[in-house]
Amino acid sequence: MPKDDLPDIQSLADDRNIPLDQVGVKDLRWPITVLDRQKGKQRTIAAVNIYVNLPHNFRGTHMSRFVEVLNDYRDTDWLNKTTEILEQIRKIHDADEAFMEIAFEYFIEKSAPVTGQKSLMSYKCRFKASLGEKEDFVLGVTVPVTMLCPCSKEISDFGAHNQRCSVDVMVRYKEFVWLEDLIDLVEGSASGGLYTILKRPDEKYVTEHAYQRPKFVEDVVREIAVKLNAMENVTWCAVEADSQESIHNHNAFARVERTKAPA
Repeated sequence: MPKDDLPDIQSLADDRNIPLDQVGVKDLRWPITVLDRQKGKQRTIAAVNIYVNLPHNFRGTHMSRFVEVLNDYRDTDWLNKTTEILEQIRKIHDADEAFMEIAFEYFIEKSAPVTGQKSLMSYKCRFKASLGEKEDFVLGVTVPVTMLCPCSKEISDFGAHNQRCSVDVMVRYKEFVWLEDLIDLVEGSASGGLYTILKRPDEKYVTEHAYQRPKFVEDVVREIAVKLNAMENVTWCAVEADSQESIHNHNAFARVERTKAPA
């Protein structure tokens, strides 16, 4: 049967009178390119969710068209092409709204604090974007850090308990924000950052450095929020700290969300 004679089932009418908010493909593994402050560009693998709204009178949408559009943008920077990609998705589906959620690993070369030993550190990054009557874009990064308890340090004769903490930062901004800047901001607000390779002199340094910078999860989210609020480019932020406690059978958690008042 010739291609043009094949039935288009998705385009058939639907009489249930229920429009769908989002229809599309989810958890598609796809190569993407993002901007890298050191090297210009970085290629990585993303988990992609991409949708459109579906009017009540259509039975379905054409799933293959989502992938066809993504295929046209394999070698471009997705963070700066999001609006263009969503516009193509919306146009090809004749939809009012288009949505995209991208999660990917981002790698930064870090040097150990004393020996200078270089290694790659990975960070979980993501962005959510939508295009309809309004346009929205949220950039997020999860940064693992070291936390040392101020209370434990104050009441103990020897040492203080510390743990790994996962700090999640999401921002809306007016102009491009580097992932590296967000990561540096988070690591500088915690008791210490993490490294993939540490030799003994480095381990001594990071242990003592954290001891000199005790922080609660409350301290960390507040300090990050203050720094983000001072960035003229950032219009909204949400910050979460989830500390995997080493002496308690629970995690410690704090969250703050702020919209910056117009200047």
